[in-house]
Amino acid sequence: MTCPTEMQFLAVGLNHTTAPLSLREKVAFPADQLGQAVASARAWLGGHTAADEETAILSTCNRTELYAASHGAAGVEAASDAVAHFLAEYHRLPFGELRPHLYALPQDSAVRHAFRVASGLDSMVLGEPQILGQMKDAVRQAEAAGGLGTYLHQMFQRTFAVAKEVRSTTAIGAHSVSMAAAAVRLSQRIFDSIAEQHVLFIGAGEMIELCATHFAAQNPKSLTVANRTLERGEQLAHRFSGRAIRLADLPDQLAKFDVVVSSTASSLPIIGLGLVERAIKARRHKPMFMVDLAVPRDIEAEVGRLDDVFLYTVDDLASVVQTGMENRQAAIAQAEAIIETRVQSFMHWVDSRAVVPLIQELHETSEAMRLAELERAKKLLAKGENIDAVLEALSKGLTAKFLHGPQQALHDAQGDERARLAALLPHLFRTKR
Repeated sequence: MTCPTEMQFLAVGLNHTTAPLSLREKVAFPADQLGQAVASARAWLGGHTAADEETAILSTCNRTELYAASHGAAGVEAASDAVAHFLAEYHRLPFGELRPHLYALPQDSAVRHAFRVASGLDSMVLGEPQILGQMKDAVRQAEAAGGLGTYLHQMFQRTFAVAKEVRSTTAIGAHSVSMAAAAVRLSQRIFDSIAEQHVLFIGAGEMIELCATHFAAQNPKSLTVANRTLERGEQLAHRFSGRAIRLADLPDQLAKFDVVVSSTASSLPIIGLGLVERAIKARRHKPMFMVDLAVPRDIEAEVGRLDDVFLYTVDDLASVVQTGMENRQAAIAQAEAIIETRVQSFMHWVDSRAVVPLIQELHETSEAMRLAELERAKKLLAKGENIDAVLEALSKGLTAKFLHGPQQALHDAQGDERARLAALLPHLFRTKR
């Protein structure tokens, strides 16, 4: 009878605390490539760890993480290196440049990390709600790509349930300062009043929608949305009584705006140094406030060196969004306690799942014994044997077969092993000693 192999969980990744933006943007997966990346990761890890991997990838502006579950026997270090090599190979990066920035979390640490990420405890903005939606999208894509099996599916379902519990029963998000609010606060350091400024949003996704909501509350002189698809840009702009332009019109329009907030899914910068230099010249060096919330970056880093441009990235906003941290310590402790309880519950479920194949094998073996003895009894009855004698032989035969394995194991064992079996058998057979 085979012994069940322990399920191995692993989370490997980098985030805003372990890697600079310049590296994070190189490792980010475009949303439309996530399913393909999951399939590639499964193939890669299967070939390098000799395991059938369940795999999911989470990629946001602040983190790229790969979650895996398998029955493979590879150690944490070997599995972590395999993931690191996959990320390096996929993104064409030197392994040595990437590996020092990666964290590797095995078993319950991986599960705890997933729970904390979804609950907003591992975010740059403590308690921010966007990460939960991003994780749900990542899981949907992993499932569509065939990356989820029984274990990761269950882990993520519990992850979402934990996040909901944390957000509904604690004040973890009550004092949260979002990236969007932080962008408004920073712009107010440059301009006395947003009401006198022309604001441009580049992109039409969730982050831009949040930023537009915060800036619109300041009643800017004008609000414009630039997007590749004009129709989608118009839909967003209409909500805030603004107007929309095509992204292709940006070179002719950029000089008109005092505040520029960009967050697109472009894999390459869409605003270069030359474009901004021309815009600043046309503005007669009137200051321009720019926020780049995209990873990879939408605005070339060199733009920040211009005298009349105030350029902020997601990392630059870190100090702003962490203000008021002391007010949230009690909520953090409460959230961590909830998460710890749910982690233990999940790991107990995993342990119980580990013996399912063994129980199935026991049932199959027992059924084979039963059928063999039943067939023998039927043959004896067909020959006219006494029914009581046949039933007696049937019961003795079944008992002998069921006890043969434990008795043989006890007989063959020696020393400590025999003592352990002797202590275990009464529990297995519910006998009194």
